[in-house]
Amino acid sequence: MNPSRLARIGASCWILAAPLFLAANVLTALRWHNPAFSWATHNISDLGNVHCGIWDTTRPRNVCSPWHPLMNTAILATAALLAAGLVLTWRALGHGVVIRLAQSLLLLAVLGYALAGAYPADVDENLHVLGAVLILVVGNLGLPIAGLAPRTTTLGRYRALTLSAGLIALAGSVLFFAQQGLGLGVGAMERVAAFPFSVWASCVGVALLAGARTPGPARP
Repeated sequence: MNPSRLARIGASCWILAAPLFLAANVLTALRWHNPAFSWATHNISDLGNVHCGIWDTTRPRNVCSPWHPLMNTAILATAALLAAGLVLTWRALGHGVVIRLAQSLLLLAVLGYALAGAYPADVDENLHVLGAVLILVVGNLGLPIAGLAPRTTTLGRYRALTLSAGLIALAGSVLFFAQQGLGLGVGAMERVAAFPFSVWASCVGVALLAGARTPGPARP
């Protein structure tokens, strides 16, 4: 069944989420000069820090992000796109306890993005950490649960993609919180945990729109 007009708008919002978030990471990182940004060492949150200086007592690192307004604005915009996608595709993805639970957990992850963007780590660490927990724990539980959606539902058609994204994200979260970089660096491991949600959303958005454009069987 082709998605409704509202679902197609939601899918379009999802498609924009990952490119926006990734582009903001890259552009903001490129503006770092003293120190240069390290994808292996620095966290995503470091890109949004307002002040320059040594940050984080558990893993001290020199942080100075000249384009932090861009990063924080992009995080808020990503939250808005992901939220719009979830709300507008809510019914189109299917029905049932598993799907509704997954959607609810992913909405909480979106709230995490909003908190992370609105409250940089060096402005309100508690709210920022709450946002990170919602993204890296709650959201990363929601993704593999979404992968258990019945195959007869729209969401269930993307089971392989959803389970892959969910398991990668969940493993990344466990390793990040354990401060284990596995040779990639702890900062890189955070990206393994944080990026799959938006990338998954963009891929599902593309699939939904592609399905909408696929002509149905000709009528006699």
